[in-house]
Amino acid sequence: MTTSQPPSHLPYTAPSQLTAALRDSGYALLRPSDVAALAGCGIAELDTLAPSWNRLELDNYLKDGGRYRRRRHSCFIDDGATLSQTPHRAHWQPVEYNALHGGMHRLFAPVEGDTVANPCWERLLRALGGVCSEVRGQRKWYVEAHQFRIDTADGIGRPTPEGAHRDGVDFVAVILVKRESIKGGETRVFDADGPNGQRFTMLEPWTMLLLDDAAVIHESTPIQPLGEHGHRDTLVLTWRADGFQGENA
Repeated sequence: MTTSQPPSHLPYTAPSQLTAALRDSGYALLRPSDVAALAGCGIAELDTLAPSWNRLELDNYLKDGGRYRRRRHSCFIDDGATLSQTPHRAHWQPVEYNALHGGMHRLFAPVEGDTVANPCWERLLRALGGVCSEVRGQRKWYVEAHQFRIDTADGIGRPTPEGAHRDGVDFVAVILVKRESIKGGETRVFDADGPNGQRFTMLEPWTMLLLDDAAVIHESTPIQPLGEHGHRDTLVLTWRADGFQGENA
């Protein structure tokens, strides 16, 4: 595995190479400006989504007993022409993909209506769904949206308490929304069936890692405080072609 990259040398993908990188390497890392351009929103417009992370609710399902994670979760269907929100539903993963929290129907507070109604929300999700279809072919995508805040009120926060993992979907996007008074939170991406990998730390808001979930496994290292109220905010989006996980579980 390569060593962690300094901010100026992150392994960014050129937008023109986005689909090729996903096919060839299983992941792509986009600069904030390229994420904004893809979504058809300016950075300032994307920033209007960020205040909603201050209103996330405590995740009461953590099996390690931690109180460091707050989140909201909602589901959508992208049929290639429209993005529609589904009735609120629980999040479910099999134990094969999440050994810590798999097999549980976890019902979280939904993403706030004002957030979903923000034009940049739909533009971002639709644009990324379009990328998924470019890679895998046009299809109906079952999309899950997770807003996360990992805080350091108890001294340490774990973005991925389950460790290095896959999510059991087709594609995953991890978008950094904010880092506040923390150190750590290094992102690690490994080949699912080989020794190769990358390590880097996303520092700028709206930096995005897009993953082919079958090709790679990923994790983020714990964060520690550098001051009061240290936290890391992310938006994690997943796309799956065969329905939501757990529909028949």
